Amino acid sequence: MKIHEEKNRIIVENMKDFEPKHIFECGQCFRWNLEEDNSYTGVAFGKILNIKKENNIVYFNNTNSDEFHNIWYKYFDLERDYTSIKNNLRKIDDYLEKAVEFGGGIRILNQDEWEIIISFIISANNRIPMIKKAIENLSKNYGEYIGEFRGEKYYSFPSPEKINSLSEEEIRKCGTGFRARYIKDTSFIINKNRDDIYRYKNLDTDMCKKELLQFCGVGPKVADCIMLFSMQKYDTFPVDVWVKRVMEEFYLEENLSLKKIRDYGINKFKGLSGFAQQYLFYYARELGIGRK
Repeated sequence: MKIHEEKNRIIVENMKDFEPKHIFECGQCFRWNLEEDNSYTGVAFGKILNIKKENNIVYFNNTNSDEFHNIWYKYFDLERDYTSIKNNLRKIDDYLEKAVEFGGGIRILNQDEWEIIISFIISANNRIPMIKKAIENLSKNYGEYIGEFRGEKYYSFPSPEKINSLSEEEIRKCGTGFRARYIKDTSFIINKNRDDIYRYKNLDTDMCKKELLQFCGVGPKVADCIMLFSMQKYDTFPVDVWVKRVMEEFYLEENLSLKKIRDYGINKFKGLSGFAQQYLFYYARELGIGRK
């Protein structure tokens, strides 16, 4: 790919395996929004970024070369060869070949661990518009003001210390519902124990998951999502309703437990199970595969 800088934006030509719609609408993130011009604007690591793809050119707007290489290159996992990953998955079976073809522009983001822990606690038994609204309310009310872009004001996600200082009712008023207690308890544990959640990625997957399960509101599926979307644990396999449906449609008998489906996915797809999960999830949800 060819990268060059213009005023307040980075232009990347010939970027492979990068489709904004696939990346931002595959269920892994909640702070990116579609604009009227078909671009996406979001916040990560205290920065505002707008992305638009036209033909084979990707425009990273509201950034510069230093930010692109120091933040966005890793955030979008641009050093990874997704063509090779997809080719290996295609060899497994026809189902994955179709799923990879359908969502071929997905890249798994490297997001902030703290923000993702709280975001996926909020996601439990919740709809994406409500999840996004709750996260936005928390950020607007208790995060730091970052700046303005296209007439909209943007805020960082509040720190563990800030959320721990809030009452459960204040958290609930942001639209978190019954999850307010889980958020409050999790922030309390992290602050009380001075728990360095940023070290978890250095643990093996089983130990990392064990650490995450100590937090209120973090069950097996939420822990798997946190590990996959912020801790680079690609040997996991989060199972939600859509993954359950697609796995039962293509691979398994019905009415297996979520744990058995997860174990099957990890055994079948091995070190690429996290990537396989994302392609299968997006394929199933967008096409309604296995819908009852």
